[in-house]
Amino acid sequence: MTPVRGLVIARLVIREAARRRLLLALLVLTLVVIALTGWGFSRIPTITQRGAPLPDLQVKLLASQFLIVTMFMFSFVLAMAAVFVASPQISGDVESGTALAILSRPIGRAEFVGGKWLGLAALVTIYAGSAAAIELGVVNAVVGYIPPEPLSFIAFVIMTFALLLSTRLSGMVGGVIALVLFGIAWIGGIVGGIGVAFDNAGITHVGTATKLILPTDGLWRGAVYALEPQAFVASGSQAGPAAAANPFYASAAAPLSFELYVAGWMVLVFALAVISFRAREA
Repeated sequence: MTPVRGLVIARLVIREAARRRLLLALLVLTLVVIALTGWGFSRIPTITQRGAPLPDLQVKLLASQFLIVTMFMFSFVLAMAAVFVASPQISGDVESGTALAILSRPIGRAEFVGGKWLGLAALVTIYAGSAAAIELGVVNAVVGYIPPEPLSFIAFVIMTFALLLSTRLSGMVGGVIALVLFGIAWIGGIVGGIGVAFDNAGITHVGTATKLILPTDGLWRGAVYALEPQAFVASGSQAGPAAAANPFYASAAAPLSFELYVAGWMVLVFALAVISFRAREA
């Protein structure tokens, strides 16, 4: 893929999103949600127990749990936005004839798909980075809690998968399939945790399989661990295997081997998208 040609396609993706005011709409809604959750965080230090204010450690533990739930909501919104922006990117251009006009110029199929991915990645980075920075800044301002590690995001995985579906399916069909599989992967992670809790190898393997097919839940667990204070991780580990069934708790960060697997998974899915698009009439 020629970088310059790919960047031209990426710029077109960003310009189209700006024309539709997608980022502006998401940012406005996000600011409203951040304002509401910020008010909720500000109420945590006012909670009393038997007339006495909560200890600072307990305030931070409550803040961390509320932050995890809030970030789960953001992760779902981000995944949904990534899916419905990525799913019509190629199919929409093919149906409208735009792809035929662009590909008649010296732009290859790999450059076209790569440029689409780069443009979508830039949109995801802008939105996710802005939303996370503002939310974490508000939490730090009102309760003085900063997560021990930076937050991980799952949008790049689901975005790449939706782009693959876009090479063969219409935007609506591909978007629905990607979102359903995203939900199934999250449920599969819960099922796998239940298998660990009850020492059931069969159920545990179901969770492992879903984590490998669509690794969004494994990344979510890594993000949860990144948001937890170490005191909470230590207390949760005392519950033993039963804690694995909680989708809002992680006893360890995602291992390096899994992160490398995710990187390889994304490369493979992107390659399949290029191969699929090359085999399709524009």
